[in-house]
Amino acid sequence: MAKSISCSDAGKDCSWSATAETEDELLHKVTEHVLEHHKEIELNEQSISGIKSLIKEV
Repeated sequence: MAKSISCSDAGKDCSWSATAETEDELLHKVTEHVLEHHKEIELNEQSISGIKSLIKEV
């Protein structure tokens, strides 16, 4: 089952969303987006754990 996430899931005023077959693929997409568009977010163990909790199965 595919995985999805969006910035709005995290309460951000951003229309970005992504879907991938695996959690690892999805986290790669999230990382690219955060580094390009949300530089105020520090990607660390705690923030990644929070991101993982927002992933939905579609």
